[in-house]
Amino acid sequence: MAWSANLETMELEILGMNFGCVLSALADAKIPEKQCLLPLVSKLLGYCIVAASTTVKLPQILKILKHRSVRGLSVASFELELIGYTIALAYCIHKGLPFSAYGELAFLLIQAIILIGIIYYYSPPMGSKTWMKALLYCGLAPTVLAGKIDPGLFEILYASQHAIFFCARVPQIWKNFTNKSTGELSFLTSFMNFAGSLVRVFTSIQEKTPLSVLMGSVIGIVTNGTILSQIAMYQKPVPKKAKKEE
Repeated sequence: MAWSANLETMELEILGMNFGCVLSALADAKIPEKQCLLPLVSKLLGYCIVAASTTVKLPQILKILKHRSVRGLSVASFELELIGYTIALAYCIHKGLPFSAYGELAFLLIQAIILIGIIYYYSPPMGSKTWMKALLYCGLAPTVLAGKIDPGLFEILYASQHAIFFCARVPQIWKNFTNKSTGELSFLTSFMNFAGSLVRVFTSIQEKTPLSVLMGSVIGIVTNGTILSQIAMYQKPVPKKAKKEE
């Protein structure tokens, strides 16, 4: 058909997604070929992750505000997570990766800053050590995000961010284990973190991102999966009386 031939030659590209070959195959009542379909699916999933990331930490934020408590939360975990997001975002921008491959990091970083502020607010009075950490981050983060550091140091920082993300989860996992409780941890936020890491492995392979980026997603699957299982394991059953009242 002339119409499908025209579609095949046209580059119907929207936000880096080429729909031309897919529409051409559908016009001929054929299933799109693998090399045509997978990159498109990868891009679509990437943008879905970016869109979902705008609310990933909202359930956790709302849960803390509702209960006015940070019981069971490891402050160190959230602080290290903030550092990890900053380094990862700066590196992806510096490497010129497509936005669909890392866009969620921008939204996660913003939410992580808000979350840290709320955790500090509901934690015991901030000491000089906490203020020093906050001021140090505010002073260094803009420089790192702007890429105004030595390229060699940049690579070292990015290599270390996997260890940072891993270490960010370990204190929380250990605290959950010792308390046999996950406190105010949000199941929905943890589930979205786990699902996002799972999908990001597929998109990283399709986008041919550096191996270090892929490894970060794999670590995310393991650590977020562990926390998710702890929430399910330590969740207290709802009393029968409470069920009847509902």
